[in-house]
Amino acid sequence: MSRRTLVTIAVCAALAIGTGFLVPKALASRYDPAVWHEPQSVAEQPAEETPAGTGGQAPPLTLVSVSFTGEFLGWAMRDKQTGVTIGENLEQTSSTESMIKTWLVADFLRTEDKPTSYELDQAEEAIRWSDDDAAQVLYEKNGGDASIERMIEMCELTDTKVYPDWWSRTQMSPRDAVRLGECIANGTAAGPQWTDWLVNEMRNVAGTTAAADQEERRGGGRWGIIDGVPAASADQVAIKNGWTSIGSDGNWHLNCLAFTDGWTMAVMMRYPDELGLDYGAQICESIASQLLT
Repeated sequence: MSRRTLVTIAVCAALAIGTGFLVPKALASRYDPAVWHEPQSVAEQPAEETPAGTGGQAPPLTLVSVSFTGEFLGWAMRDKQTGVTIGENLEQTSSTESMIKTWLVADFLRTEDKPTSYELDQAEEAIRWSDDDAAQVLYEKNGGDASIERMIEMCELTDTKVYPDWWSRTQMSPRDAVRLGECIANGTAAGPQWTDWLVNEMRNVAGTTAAADQEERRGGGRWGIIDGVPAASADQVAIKNGWTSIGSDGNWHLNCLAFTDGWTMAVMMRYPDELGLDYGAQICESIASQLLT
């Protein structure tokens, strides 16, 4: 039986993660934005001064609020200008599903001197139409699980775990998904020759959540975070979603990854199958809209 949870996310909550220090937006300017800071307990973090005229009460926090039915919802967003990351359930993991196809394509292109036209077509299909068969070809060419191990090392992921012989079941946290996005955007994943090509493919993901665009082994993936981005800047957003209705646990495993020159964002969730694909797409859209507009 699913449970209904009202998830109210305090964007300004101070959190410590791994090698990074999450701080309230009002505190972010007190830190050098070019570096990550060693974690501190909440009690050790600098206290906000209470503004005059508030009756001794701190001002209200900026909130991201979504009504969510399911067993897991987590998200992370990194501001590239300040170096600050915010989020909820940052360290908890879920299966990547097709979101990890970004890495499979990047790993192949970085290590293949002269990909053939067929191989580039496979890479394009894996990103633009989330083609499972194309992704499997690249996974096998990359050495299977060895490719996922390289991702963990090269992108400095701290929570991600290999699921043997099954790329889509790789377990990843929201903060690691953001790190994966950064790894692609900064050229580490695909290398200098192919990064622009890969990012362009991610900016041109096609298809919707409509049944006509969803096939058994491929489907439309242009939805979620990008629908919450101001329309004027949507063409600069690189995205890759992952989504599967998994019969063994009765849940959709759905993830949204997106980045621009200014930010990287990931939303990950599991929720009952009967709620459908649109439900998860709308959660991603809502969180993005509240953070970006």
